[in-house]
Amino acid sequence: MTSPLLELPGAVPPPEGSIDAGVAWHHGDPLREQRAADRDVAVVDRSHREVLAVPGEERLTWLHTITSQHFGELGEGDHTETLILDLQGRVEHHAMVSNTEGTVWLDTEPGRSADLLAYLQQMVFWSKVEPRDATPDLAVLSLLGPSVGQLLAEADLPGIVRPREGAADLLVPREQLVDVWQRLVDAGATPAGTWAHEALRVAALRPRLGVDTDERTIPHEVGWIGTAVHLEKGCYRGQETVARVSNLGKPPRRMVLLHLESPEELPETGAAVHSGERAVGRVGTVATHHELGPIALALLKRSVDPSTPLTAGGCAASVDPDSVPPDTGEPPGRAALRRLKA
Repeated sequence: MTSPLLELPGAVPPPEGSIDAGVAWHHGDPLREQRAADRDVAVVDRSHREVLAVPGEERLTWLHTITSQHFGELGEGDHTETLILDLQGRVEHHAMVSNTEGTVWLDTEPGRSADLLAYLQQMVFWSKVEPRDATPDLAVLSLLGPSVGQLLAEADLPGIVRPREGAADLLVPREQLVDVWQRLVDAGATPAGTWAHEALRVAALRPRLGVDTDERTIPHEVGWIGTAVHLEKGCYRGQETVARVSNLGKPPRRMVLLHLESPEELPETGAAVHSGERAVGRVGTVATHHELGPIALALLKRSVDPSTPLTAGGCAASVDPDSVPPDTGEPPGRAALRRLKA
C-alpha cells in the first residue's frame, strides 16, 4: 500500500527492496530531519504499518492468556506492547497496543498482520472477541522530539494518541491521513522520513521485529523483558523459556550498537559479524545518524568481549560500550538453588 503522502512535493521514496516501501524515506535532507526530531518535533509517515482490531467484552482477559503482556492491568486509554512467542520462547510477533473504547488496537510491521491475525483467530474458541484487520481504517503517524507534548496539547487531532518516551504514535483515520499530516506540519512539525526514524531508533537501542531479530531470537536478547514481556503473569505459550532464562540463566546473545568505520561500504541487514575468522553474530538495522555517523544494531554472542575488533559484513566495526546490557549478577533462581545446597 503506497501512502498518498509519498506524492507530496519533496517526498523521496526508499531504495528498492526496502522494508519501508510505500512511505517517504526522507524529504530532501535526512540529517536535518534527524536534528529536528532530536531538538524540536518531527512527523514521520509510518502508514505502511498494519493494524488489527480486537473488540469484545473478553478482549483483555483473552489477550492476557495468549500473549506475553499483562492485559489484566491495561485500563481504558492505556498503551503498551506485546509479543507472541512460539513453544520454545522465540519471538514470532511484536505489536504496539492501545486499549480504547471497547477495542484493543494492535499495530505491527508491514507484511506481518496476516499471520498474526490468523493466529489470533484460531485462538478465539468460545471467547467473546472478534479480531479483524483494521489496516484499511487506520494509519500510523509518529511524532518525534522534545516538543511532542506541547504540539499535542495545542492540536485537536482525530484518532488515538499513544505517547511514548520522547515521541507519540497517532492512529488516525486513513481517509484523513493527508489532512492530519498537514495540520501537524502547519503546527510546527518538520516532515521527516523513515531514514530519520530508523537512525534515532537504532541510537536508542530499540529493536525491530524481523530486522534486528531472527528466527532464534528470544525476548531477553533484545531488551523486550519489562517492556513487551511481563514477568509476573500466568502461563502463555513460550513462558517456560522466559521464566527459565530470567531465573536460572542468561540469554546466549545480546543486542549492541556497532559503530561502523566506513560510511561508503555499509553492511546489509542479516550480514555476519566476525571476530577474526569466527562468526559471532548478525547485523540488524543499519543507519546513518546525524551525530554518530554510520551505526548498526547487532546480535552478538554473549561471550564476545565488547572491546574485540569486529567486522560487520566486511566493514570494520566496534561495539559501543554504553550499549552493552549491564551484568545483573547471578540469576535469582540459581542463587536460590545455591543457598538450598549450602
